[in-house]
Amino acid sequence: MATTKRFDVKDPALAPEGVRRIEWADRQMPVLAAIRERFEHEQPLAGYRISACLHVTTETANLMRTLKAGGAEIVLCASNPLSTQDDVAAALVEEYDISVFAIKGEDNDTYYQHIEAAVDHKPQLTMDDGADVIGILHSHRREQLGDIVAGTEETTTGVIRLKALERDGALGFPVIAVNEANTKHLFDNRYGTGQSTIDGIVRATNVLLAGRKFVVGGYGWVGRGVALRARGLGSHVIVTEVDPLRALEVVMDGYEVLPMDKAAEVGDIFCTATGDKSVITRAHMERMKDGAILCNTGHFNVEIEIPALRSLAVETRHAREFVEEYRLEDGRRIYLIADGRLVNLSAAEGHPAQVMDMSFANQALSAEWAIANAGSLDRKVYPVPEEIDAEIARLKLETLGVAIDQLSEEQAKYLASWDEGT
Repeated sequence: MATTKRFDVKDPALAPEGVRRIEWADRQMPVLAAIRERFEHEQPLAGYRISACLHVTTETANLMRTLKAGGAEIVLCASNPLSTQDDVAAALVEEYDISVFAIKGEDNDTYYQHIEAAVDHKPQLTMDDGADVIGILHSHRREQLGDIVAGTEETTTGVIRLKALERDGALGFPVIAVNEANTKHLFDNRYGTGQSTIDGIVRATNVLLAGRKFVVGGYGWVGRGVALRARGLGSHVIVTEVDPLRALEVVMDGYEVLPMDKAAEVGDIFCTATGDKSVITRAHMERMKDGAILCNTGHFNVEIEIPALRSLAVETRHAREFVEEYRLEDGRRIYLIADGRLVNLSAAEGHPAQVMDMSFANQALSAEWAIANAGSLDRKVYPVPEEIDAEIARLKLETLGVAIDQLSEEQAKYLASWDEGT
């Protein structure tokens, strides 16, 4: 049944603080601000209904403002039960007149009710961070698929799911893989997640990272960023991998590589970043030393086998905000941050606005491109067009006051030729 509610947030009275924080983030997002200014004049999204399932943060708020400036009618819901910033959700409703369904700490039923509310909007464009809206549409809202022009997806996890749908011939509409843009994953995943993950761990635990053995599960762009920042704070970094090429890169980058069953015996802090399930299992937990700290910075809380940890515990208590202590039968204690949900948004504020500026510029321009090219798109996963990627990089450099060289006509001709040698 379609919802008749315009919003569901924790407390509309929180809006003034949310506005201040949204404005602070906006000052760090000049590329998105420039796009918003153009959108106000050109109205490329006029009349289109967009349902967005994203982390409800200050940076996302500025993306929503940009889409609305372009003429879109928007409903926003959370893409994770713990990532919502309640003051931001209130500000979007009260100050910016955008429908939001998101409450930090909402239970599982409420989380999915909010996604259903976004789908009730009958979107023509979807915007996902983990493919939850697309999942609902493909499972029990299939009658709506024909109305959708396109979607965008911002996470590695979501893109994996969508490519699986495409391989099975089951993808109901074209999707732009925003996560695959160079100005997204090379910066957001590596620098944004790298910094914000460490921020979440430190905020939640206040532990000293220097001298600790810090185990990173996976060496994708997120794992690279986490390893880099952990080493920068003095940790001895150990990486676990299943890909031999990535494992070789880990070695060449100066980190130690171990299988997880070996790393489990020596690690002090464990952070999974793979996008897969069961990276840390019961067998690993049985090997861990007293005081081991576990967290996850992948999108879903399946990378750590939390039910196994609960079954091993003889006593559980709340140690700190966002930290649960599990005492095992032999007296060892294992600590889990934020119920295994993405630690950078659950226990901290997520990516810095300056890096989200590029990621959300990709979202806004990909939405514009998808609508402009709707008639020629097939039901497949598309990369962000190279011209969008290059334009965002150019704009970002410009806002940073960075100038670069340009090829001369002679240089361009030389690079395009085959008959000039020594």
